Amino acid sequence: MRFLGIIPARYASTRFPGKPLAMLGGKPVIQHVYEQASKAIDDVYVATDDEMIEAVVRAFGGHVVMTSPNHRSGTERCWEAAQKIGDQYDVIINIQGDEPFVQASQLKALMECFLAAFPNEIATLAKPFSADDPFAALENVNTPKVVMNNLGMALYFSRAIIPYQRGVEKSEWLKGHTYYKHIGLYGYTRSALQKIIALPPSPLEQAESLEQLRWIENGYNIQVALTDVDTIGIDTPEDLKRAEDFLKNRQA
Repeated sequence: MRFLGIIPARYASTRFPGKPLAMLGGKPVIQHVYEQASKAIDDVYVATDDEMIEAVVRAFGGHVVMTSPNHRSGTERCWEAAQKIGDQYDVIINIQGDEPFVQASQLKALMECFLAAFPNEIATLAKPFSADDPFAALENVNTPKVVMNNLGMALYFSRAIIPYQRGVEKSEWLKGHTYYKHIGLYGYTRSALQKIIALPPSPLEQAESLEQLRWIENGYNIQVALTDVDTIGIDTPEDLKRAEDFLKNRQA
């Protein structure tokens, strides 16, 4: 089983233009992501539509492939990149370009989903909320939640809190049930990726603005691997400041 890691990275961003090139601890964010991913996956490429990002990746010695500026999602960008890189890979791992602290253990947990006795077509990652987490963290609509069946397959993803606990005070919800935060790392077999990028947007996807709901609506199973490691994504300049503080504290 050969794995290909692809990091979709575009310059344009409504909340933080140019964030892959933003400096974090003396390195561009995209370099942090690349180096972290390379700890778990032998072959890693950045897929971008921007010549400045391409130049920066080449400058630090990374692999990069140029892709169309017209893709609607990182998933579509991954497929174009995979086609250009070659068909010798069985599984494509989609690593978000704004996750500079992605861990090898997280990627390996995702990869294990494709090494099982009954391999999966699509896999993703989730982390249990702690009973000590503030309720505001669970309620945050920018933190999608996922519920799974007994086999670890995703039943649904939502920006809302799922499940709702009837007759229980919200202050007790995290103590009475294990909720799962969805972490946006994905793995796909090559054949599954080719099929899902051809699917039209679905009603649930459009309602929640969560692409993975399109796959569920079209009958695909998504295996959810679990991790106890949280991530610090960078969506805004304020997130970059928090990431800088996190990096300094970790190095202290």
